Amino acid sequence: MLPDPDASLPEPGDAAPVNGLAVIEAALPNLPLSPGVYRMLDARGDALYVGKARAIRKRVTSYTQTARLPERLRRMVFETRRLEVITTASEAEALLLEANLIKKLRPRYNIVLRDDKSYPWLMISEDHPYPQVAKHRGERRKGATYFGPFASVWAVNQTITALQRVFLLRTCRDTVFDSRDRPCLLYQIKRCSAPCVERISKDDYADLVSQARQFLSGETPSIQKELAREMEQAAEALEFERAASLRDRIRGLTYLQGSSRINMDDVGDADVVALHMAAGQSCVQVFFFRGGRNNGNRPYFLSHSKSDITPEAVLGSFLGQLYEDLPPPPLVLLSHDPDDAALIGEALSFKAERRVELHRPQRGDKRAAVEHAQTNAREALERKLAESTAQTALLEGVGRLFDLPEPPARIEVYDNSHIMGSNAYGAMIAAGPAGFLKSAYRKFAIREAKGGDDFGMMREVLERRFGRALKEDPGRDGETWPDLVLIDGGQGQLNIAREVMAELGLEDIPLVGVAKGVDRDAGREWFHIAGREAFQLPPRDPVLYYLQRLRDEAHRFASATHRAGRSKALTKSELDDVPGVGAAVKRRLLNHFGSARGVRQAGIDDLTNCPGVGAGLARRIHEHFHPI
Repeated sequence: MLPDPDASLPEPGDAAPVNGLAVIEAALPNLPLSPGVYRMLDARGDALYVGKARAIRKRVTSYTQTARLPERLRRMVFETRRLEVITTASEAEALLLEANLIKKLRPRYNIVLRDDKSYPWLMISEDHPYPQVAKHRGERRKGATYFGPFASVWAVNQTITALQRVFLLRTCRDTVFDSRDRPCLLYQIKRCSAPCVERISKDDYADLVSQARQFLSGETPSIQKELAREMEQAAEALEFERAASLRDRIRGLTYLQGSSRINMDDVGDADVVALHMAAGQSCVQVFFFRGGRNNGNRPYFLSHSKSDITPEAVLGSFLGQLYEDLPPPPLVLLSHDPDDAALIGEALSFKAERRVELHRPQRGDKRAAVEHAQTNAREALERKLAESTAQTALLEGVGRLFDLPEPPARIEVYDNSHIMGSNAYGAMIAAGPAGFLKSAYRKFAIREAKGGDDFGMMREVLERRFGRALKEDPGRDGETWPDLVLIDGGQGQLNIAREVMAELGLEDIPLVGVAKGVDRDAGREWFHIAGREAFQLPPRDPVLYYLQRLRDEAHRFASATHRAGRSKALTKSELDDVPGVGAAVKRRLLNHFGSARGVRQAGIDDLTNCPGVGAGLARRIHEHFHPI
């Protein structure tokens, strides 16, 4: 029988075992001595801690010596109710698996990288006679070469603009390219060579693409020499217009080499990773260098306890999670020597299938680059701490305004969006001390029958949200329960929300309706609360501004969700329902026949003549539109 989960946590000198110790001791005899990953789980099965080990049993045994553990890990042992392990072939593989599980499970007692953004890449297509350059997110596809990662979309756009100016590559989609019969504006402003109307030959365009690949791979000096040679030849041949164009391209290339860069000319592909810690919080700045160019930088804020954490431990945990979904470069420059540096280097080398060096520079340009990144980390953390202080004051004001027992740690706001009942969606956003919790946002596709009924839509959204929450966490022990719910609407919407909460037995969750005034002017909102007269706040009240921001964010998210749903409905084609017809085949059919109606009326022979459509697929398409 397990100890009482409500028992108090003893001090390190106490002889009594901490709660959860019996679980670990009982599991020890069955644990392997091989490398792997172990997970400590709480009573609800949620991960408390994920760790790696060269020998799992030896590592887990250390948790039974509670007097030697820091308070953070003693508390973790106290809450443990189950232990799970996964063996691996090596400790390096265990480190990679640990990083994957930490990012996926977000255990409470681990150092967690809270970053849900994917990284943008630059893509050059290979499956077209005139390759296109474009930005790309998500899963890579065949028939394209990718360069990156970039820290932001802005950094990708800057590089694409450079490729347009220097190499005159097209950025238009294939469908636009195929439909052009005269050059577009980009040709007029000298940012495209207009291959769509054959203003450049296929071989000459291929040379431009080859030069762009060289540039992205860091071979800028050789490109400049080649362009300079071509410019001199054009001048000698009295082709002054072409010489001037080449001169402009050389100037653009020179500008790119000297702008927005940290001076690290002897480095090709590398990441600069610098950590700053203050007030129990951590920020890591990462600068991405590829081909000797700075692809931008991004700050990462880490979640961890405020004590018993060293810079070396934070950076070690961060590196594993950073490269869990990024290919590691050959060189990583660091501000601190991370814990298990040799193991991390081995694991990253195993993942990259080549040597990855972790290096803490002591002098020169590399040291200056690390110091620059560390300054950025410090400034970013200072801004975040200042914003957090202001956010805390606003939440305290919200708590006083609505008579809450304490400042809310999580506020949820609900709104609906539709046009005459069509494409109706409900939306929920969440906010807390750290600002908007984007990963917690939810959207609800409303059943068609309720599309025009605002009250019915709100009822459906709340029933689905809180009905599911009760199934997943009936004890309401998790962190996903709101301390305050704001409804975008007046007394009627509030009454519906109160009915739903009463039916679910959740009357203790505070509900507030936020309605605009008679003239729907921002700043004159009315607040509706059960048992109180509706009231307004002074127009310049900071808490009013904060509540407006919450309401506006919910409205923005609901409207964006509705627009996306409406656009999807408008672009849906009857070809989408044909078995075996994917996006590529659909595009070929529409380009060949001009419309879905043309495809529907086509015979089997006509369908077979469409590029990319064989006899079997042509027969299935024809049978779909002409069933026997």
